[in-house]
Amino acid sequence: MIKRRDLNECHELFDLMVHPDVFPFVRQKAHSYEELLFLTKQTIEAEERGELISRTITDEWGSPIGTINLYDIQEGAGFLGTWLGKPYHGKGYNQPAKDAFFHELFYELGMETIFMRIRKVNARSRKAAEKLPYVINANESRASLYAQLNAAEDVYDLYEIPKDLYTLYLYQQEQAEEEALEA
Repeated sequence: MIKRRDLNECHELFDLMVHPDVFPFVRQKAHSYEELLFLTKQTIEAEERGELISRTITDEWGSPIGTINLYDIQEGAGFLGTWLGKPYHGKGYNQPAKDAFFHELFYELGMETIFMRIRKVNARSRKAAEKLPYVINANESRASLYAQLNAAEDVYDLYEIPKDLYTLYLYQQEQAEEEALEA
């Protein structure tokens, strides 16, 4: 479902990234295959320096269909950035990719908080974030960070995924599954 970034997947990812329903929401925009190759190489090097964490989202056959990233890592926290190619929207790939990524971030790499800045005009992403039981709207609780994100103009909503709330969610899911088996 997710794997380390690889320069060999840039052709497929570029073709998916440039779709008009995807491109505006991609953080690392590339206007050509060569630019994506360069950005991917920079991303791999930045991960080696501990500045970010980046994975490719794959389908069930291992083909690249998008990326999931943690940017701006500081003090056990970073900002989530994810995109899927248009043909894969609504097909159930997003949540398993996030679950695998969150598991790696929280339980293997020691992250404590994942932030999401979502454009207020991106109703689809805001709605998806708000229905997750482990996501907190942090516009007020992290007011200084919210103000920093929107310093130029009011563009983003801020969401937070704390490790402890995500862990509680996993525990509740486990308990529900056990109860279902016992019934």
